[in-house]
Formats: sequence, C-alpha cells, structure tokens
Amino acid sequence: MARVLALVPDLLFGSRVQGDLTAAGHEVELIGDETRLRARLAGDGSASGAVLVVDLTDPQLDGAAILQALAAEDLLEGVRTLAFFSHVDTAVGQRARAAGFDLVVPRSRMAREGAQLVTRLADGA
Repeated sequence: MARVLALVPDLLFGSRVQGDLTAAGHEVELIGDETRLRARLAGDGSASGAVLVVDLTDPQLDGAAILQALAAEDLLEGVRTLAFFSHVDTAVGQRARAAGFDLVVPRSRMAREGAQLVTRLADGA
C-alpha cells in the first residue's frame, strides 16, 4: 500500500484519518504543522512515492500556499497530493485545485472514502 504523510493539525480527525488509512494497510505519519512537514520532505528522500494528505479546514493552515511553496522548492518530487475541505467553504476547494493538488475532496468524502482515495493516488490514477 502507500506511505502517507498527513498534515492534519486537528488531533481528533487526524486520529480518524490515521486509523482508517492504517486499517486499509497504508503506513501513516501524522504531521501537525508546516515546519515538520517541510523537514520531513527535505529529509532523506524517503517521501518520494508517498501520498501527502492536507487538511484545508484549519484556519491557521493555508494548504494551497504550502503546496505551491513546496512544489517551487522541488520538495514534492514523486509525491501525490490529496486535500480535503469543509463542504461549505467551496472557495477553499477551488483555490486548492488551482494550486495543483492532485485530488481535492470535501471532508465528509475523506471520512467515508479516504483509504480508497489514497490507494487510487498511490496507484497513479
């Protein structure tokens, strides 16, 4: 299955994401902030082939800007990206799509289908 880096500051939902993805056979590393994510991606190169999941519902986290900065620094080489947003905040979803996330879904869909979405991205679909 896939290695997953999950930038999900919300501990409760992060635990749910981690549990669902782990139960489906994915290896999940929860990351709580941009600084730790950046350090992880710049580390030993083991993130290549991973799926990055980003929570766009946190008002302290600008996921679209983070993605663009990481891409500009070539830290996303070989990494597929998935973002989830609050269904009532469609502008955030549109901004994430424009920023270049591979897949952008409402949080409710992430809760229902997260493991399948990650598998699909990891398989290159």
